[in-house]
Amino acid sequence: MLGVLASAAGLALAGAAGYQSMAPTGQWYGRTFVGLPPGARKLALTYDDGPNDPHTLRLLEVLAKHQVHATFFLIGRYVKQRPDIARAITDAGHVTGNHTFSHPNLILASAAQARAELQKCEQALYDAVGEHSKLFRPPFGGRRPATLRMAHRLELLPVMWNVAGWDWRGKPAEYVEQKVRQKMRGGDVILLHDGSHAEFGADRSQTLLATDRLIARYKAEGYEFVTIPEMMTKA
Repeated sequence: MLGVLASAAGLALAGAAGYQSMAPTGQWYGRTFVGLPPGARKLALTYDDGPNDPHTLRLLEVLAKHQVHATFFLIGRYVKQRPDIARAITDAGHVTGNHTFSHPNLILASAAQARAELQKCEQALYDAVGEHSKLFRPPFGGRRPATLRMAHRLELLPVMWNVAGWDWRGKPAEYVEQKVRQKMRGGDVILLHDGSHAEFGADRSQTLLATDRLIARYKAEGYEFVTIPEMMTKA
């Protein structure tokens, strides 16, 4: 009986460990930034998997209309492909961060592979925009202790999220808005996508529409949209 209980406990622990390696707000494997305490009147829009043509540039127009700055976690190979779009992001006053060079699941990567992914993305960003933030977001949210140790050695700050629009599934804007509204409690880091790791040129028109509506809605309710570095100063 004790053996059965021990086996069950081991399986439960393994399951919890696996969950923590992918859970956006999990902190078992090291501290990551996931927003402010509930009730804060600040929100941070973050976009993954760009730069992307033409939707990143169109997103910049939406954000400019509302006078909102966001944080973009860029894939290095796309930055090398379109450094002009990466520069347009920073020229518009937004923050850029590291989303690895080719978007692998870092849970499955060796230490050498993880280092190469982060360093190659850092170099691509530097070549395109010069000095930039030291923010890092792991693809799929996947990380393990070695991943975060590597990021810290490279002086990168891991950033996750606590609200997701699930827009990578290509759902309508209404669906994306609903997903965000269901989780909002103030002080949130919101995950959206201006590109796709699967292909360059992915259609993100519904994300743009959802962004436009979400900003209008929450500004009307008295929320302020800030970048991740701005939010970190309030943590």
